[in-house]
Amino acid sequence: EVQLVESGGGLVQAGGSLRLSCAASGFTFGEYAIGWFRQAPGKEREAVSCIGISHVTTTYANSVKGRVAASRDDAKYTVYLLMNDLKPEDTAVYFCAAARFCTYHAGPYDYWGQGTQVTVSS
Repeated sequence: EVQLVESGGGLVQAGGSLRLSCAASGFTFGEYAIGWFRQAPGKEREAVSCIGISHVTTTYANSVKGRVAASRDDAKYTVYLLMNDLKPEDTAVYFCAAARFCTYHAGPYDYWGQGTQVTVSS
């Protein structure tokens, strides 16, 4: 059974940091890029970042550029998203997803996690 399980979300004050984790199982992790998306209440899902199989990262959301860093540990089947200098507008449910290549389009992602809530207070 394919699973992507996010963790690490929570309530944090503006200016703080969080590191989200995405633990994968049930598929060949090393053959997939892992993307991070987020969705705030009343807003469309937004691509945040992606890390490819060669560990090259791409940040898609202009609002987070310079504040997020994705990494992956292929031995642990886990991807991380470190978020710094968090702002109230970063409040959203954050999802990880697996695709054969990095893209900001949600369509190519084959597998999705359930999401983890990040709430940033002002």
